[in-house]
Amino acid sequence: MLPVAIVLGISSYLLYHFTSFLRPVGPFCHSFASSGQRWVIALLLFFQFVKVSPHDIKFCRWHLRALVFQVCCFLVLALVTAFTGPGAGRIVLECAMLCLICPTASAAGVVTEKLGGKLNETVSYVVMINVVATLLIPLVIPMVRPSATLGFWAYVGHIALKVFPVLLLPCGCAWLIRYTTHKLQRVLMRLSRYSFYIWGVGLTLAMVLSTRALVLSGLGIGPVACIVAVSILCCFVQFALGRKISRQARNDNTSVISTKAERPRGEISSQITSGQALGQKNTGFLIWLGYTYMTPVTSVAGGLYAIWQNLFNSWELYRKGRK
Repeated sequence: MLPVAIVLGISSYLLYHFTSFLRPVGPFCHSFASSGQRWVIALLLFFQFVKVSPHDIKFCRWHLRALVFQVCCFLVLALVTAFTGPGAGRIVLECAMLCLICPTASAAGVVTEKLGGKLNETVSYVVMINVVATLLIPLVIPMVRPSATLGFWAYVGHIALKVFPVLLLPCGCAWLIRYTTHKLQRVLMRLSRYSFYIWGVGLTLAMVLSTRALVLSGLGIGPVACIVAVSILCCFVQFALGRKISRQARNDNTSVISTKAERPRGEISSQITSGQALGQKNTGFLIWLGYTYMTPVTSVAGGLYAIWQNLFNSWELYRKGRK
């Protein structure tokens, strides 16, 4: 389903962009995709919070390691970017910055649960990384883009208005239903099994936005190839490192287990959870962040990252189905 959603989103944009009689509906389609994706994200989070109790939102050791990795990489790259002149090198560095600090996708919980991971740990990390990103990004942007005129709190407010309504409103509604209308909650928990298909719709809309960012960027083959390379590298590193972080966190408290067959089921579940939480990104936020605050062409990295992460998710789900 995910590859079909990717192809459908890309082809939909190309159809109305390059077909003369459909071109006038372009602004409406872009607005619909942008607004529709936010509603899809909110709906996915709502179904996740319906299944997760407030008592399940807990801090795990791998949460700290993943946060430290994202924050440190972002700060180091920002420092290097600040001393790099305009050009392809700066664009690549900004793309890497965005790919590494971007918060976890709302759909990460959907895919994690389908792969056998822990929904509550994923939702906990979604909340943590969104708070950290909202406070950290405004501190760093003026260093990377000195021409920016907004102050720190104006940046925080701008980013928070983009992030928290989609995060807090579904949470509040879900937990209100959880503690006031138990019958409705049970119905919603049964309906939550359709979350994966809702994400298919969200991915189609995300690919419309991603393709638009790439087509309108005006980049040549060389810069696009560089952005492709850095987005693939960031995607691979974060999925792989996420799983390693969880394994290392468990090994700090337990003896090292030699073979995969000997691993407890809980360890494999934790690795899936941390890998998805660190690797699967909110690429819609990444595109918006690049276009709004960085060199606008860096928004292309978000579109490309969406393709790589969902192809990887498709492969993981295929392997899970085969087993």
